[in-house]
Amino acid sequence: MSDAGPVALHAGVGRGLRSKAEGLAAALPPLLADAEHLAQTVLLGAHGRRRSGMGDEFWQYRPLALGDEARSIDWRRSAKSDQHFVREKEWQAAQSVMLWCDEAMSMRFSGAPGKRPTKAERARLLSLAIAVLLVRGGERVGLARLDQPPRSGPLQLIRIADALGGAMEVEEQNLPGPDYGAPRGDTLPLHSRAVFLSDFMGEIDAAENALARAADRGVRGALLMVLDPQEEEFPFDGRTIFESMGGSLAHETRKAGDLRARYLDRLAARKDRLEQLARTTGWQFSTHHTDTPAQGALLWLYGALEHGR
Repeated sequence: MSDAGPVALHAGVGRGLRSKAEGLAAALPPLLADAEHLAQTVLLGAHGRRRSGMGDEFWQYRPLALGDEARSIDWRRSAKSDQHFVREKEWQAAQSVMLWCDEAMSMRFSGAPGKRPTKAERARLLSLAIAVLLVRGGERVGLARLDQPPRSGPLQLIRIADALGGAMEVEEQNLPGPDYGAPRGDTLPLHSRAVFLSDFMGEIDAAENALARAADRGVRGALLMVLDPQEEEFPFDGRTIFESMGGSLAHETRKAGDLRARYLDRLAARKDRLEQLARTTGWQFSTHHTDTPAQGALLWLYGALEHGR
């Protein structure tokens, strides 16, 4: 099977997931009609996303900055002003973007089974949808958990869909796994981009370590916290048994309502900490709820990958 030309996704769970993701990606341009600059990032064109770097085409002039070499000065442009300017060219090489989609058991939760997706289902759909958009733009994309380099082309979408489809089968069969997931930042390619999709309900130290190690490797990206609305509202009262999806943690109370304020405070503190971590390391952070349309989250993810170039 060749990477060239359209490639049909073979039968199985991967095909259905990819079809939904491509449908979601295809719906983006109309949503971006009122935001021209974002529409242009979705309708990528032949040269990929614009940024300065090694290329052939002129992009822009910018003032000389500390660290620039004298040979980079454009003397003809600088002669027209009182300051020195550097001539920048457009970078046309593909960017590597690594996706980490949390597959831990906490992600299998849905407060309304059959009526809205689990957190894992939504995270997988968004992962593949952003991969579709990036590959269409000529970028290299990979899953952080796979022991293979990021690649471009439709065949890579098949690999990603198969991997995500395998995780979906594990969820559907209710096979055991860790209660909470943790990303890794030390295996990401140098100076790449990354997207982490999770509920981030595990130990916060894991997220801190991942972002610190990613920053050490020059990696920037986006954190998307995927939550069920019940986890935001805490609509419980009276006698309630709280149990982790894996069954390793359990707590019974006769007055669940008394826990609401403390729970919401801790959730807000977790979000604040994640946002602070993202800001410190040059990443972006947002929250997405499974009862809201996926298009908004996909739009945010794509914009977050553009931020800070």
